[in-house]
Order: sequence, then structure tokens, then C-alpha cells
Amino acid sequence: MRLATWNVNSVKARLPRLLDWLGAVRPDVLCLQETKVAAAGFPAAEVAELGYETAVHGDGRWNGVALLSRVGLADVRLGFPGEPGFPGPDDAEARAIGATCGGVRFWSVYVPNGRTPDDPHYAYKLRWLAALRDALAPEVAAGPLVVAGDFNVAPTDADVWDRAVFAGSTHVTAPERAALADLRALGLTDVPARALKGDHPFTYWDYRAGMFHQNKGMRIDLVYATAPLAGAVRDAYVDREARKGKGPSDHAPIVVDLDVAG
Repeated sequence: MRLATWNVNSVKARLPRLLDWLGAVRPDVLCLQETKVAAAGFPAAEVAELGYETAVHGDGRWNGVALLSRVGLADVRLGFPGEPGFPGPDDAEARAIGATCGGVRFWSVYVPNGRTPDDPHYAYKLRWLAALRDALAPEVAAGPLVVAGDFNVAPTDADVWDRAVFAGSTHVTAPERAALADLRALGLTDVPARALKGDHPFTYWDYRAGMFHQNKGMRIDLVYATAPLAGAVRDAYVDREARKGKGPSDHAPIVVDLDVAG
């Protein structure tokens, strides 16, 4: 099975790139984030021509998530139990979608950014991650599980190009990293951290001139998997080619190959 995750930063703006990439890389399951379209506006027909079923959670604003699968798509869930909203509990955003694909449970997640540590969105981010942990606990126990997406947290100092630049910012604070550690403590493994090749395999680079070419990035897109799946990883890479050229997303996809039949 080949799985992938990609924050596309607008599926409509990136559609030609997405279709070309799907045709070339052929993941069995793709987790998408920041689609920025309502469910009805997702280009399901276009990806169906490449053999993909789709499940979409979106409200047309700045968030939105989706799952694309060539190996079946069942038991779709939009959001998760106890998911907090912003600014209030009844204002849940389109940030998580789950489905079973090829016998594996997948979640595509787009964790809130947090903005700054003194912003209300930061507290919301921590609440959201804590609720995600609670919701995933029974799923980890139930069978093979992959949770992938844009977590908006760099797990360690090695996952940012210069720790000093990020001092006092979100993405690197101790509470955010502790929230990721709590997820892993459920029995999840940070798969590409073990398998990715090369120094500093970042997944995000700001659009500012030179940031990508100087590799001044962050690893904030993650793939977490239960132990049997993590042990079946044959290869994993950040597809930097997808970040090059005209009009790319500011994120690159992560691709993971498993010795698991889809």
C-alpha cells in the first residue's frame, strides 16, 4: 500500500498539479488538507477519472479535509466525537475526516494553527489536540490506523531550520509538543521520522523568496501509524518536486510505502 498526505493550500488552485501528481505517484490513499472548498465544490469527478473515490469535509472557508482512495472507502466520519469548535463548542470547523480504506482506518487532520501563544486560537489548538487524542484512543485499540496531515507542530528542534527564529512562536512550544507526545503514547509511531532519508526532511516552506531553495523550512506534516503498520514501512519520502515550479502549495507531500496489501 502506498499512502500520502498533502496540504494543498486550495484544491481548486492546485487542481492541475494534483491531477498530474496523482497520475505520476499513484498513492492508494491520499489525505488532503486545507482544501478550501465546500464538499459540493470538491473536484470529485476529475479525481474519479484517475480511479479515486472521495470523502470530503469542507465549508468553503480556509480549512477543509478530504480522503482519496483507490482501495475502497467505507465508514466515513466527518469530524470526531468531542471535537471543539472556535470560537464556541458549536462552531466546529472542517478539520478532520476518517474512513476505512483497504482494511486500514485513516484520518486526515488539519490541526488549528494557533497563531501566537497568547491568542485564543492557541488554547483552541491545545483543546483540539487533546480531544483528538481521546477520540483516537478506541480506534488505536480497534485495528490498523493511520493519522496523517498538517499538525502545525514541529515535533523536535531538529524539525525547524533555526530554532532561534521560532523562539516564542507557535509550532514549537512545550505544550504543543507534549500534545503530540500524548498522541504517540496511545501507540502511534511518527513513521517518516524513522524512514525519511536525508538531512532535515522539511515539509513546509514559507512563500517568501528563497525560503524553499535555502531549505529554511519545518516538518509539520506528519504520518502517525499503529505499530504493525509502522513496522511494515518499506520507504518514505518528502516529494520536494511537488513544491517546485509555478504556483505550488507551500507544503510538499509525504509518501509512504507499506508492505501491506491494499
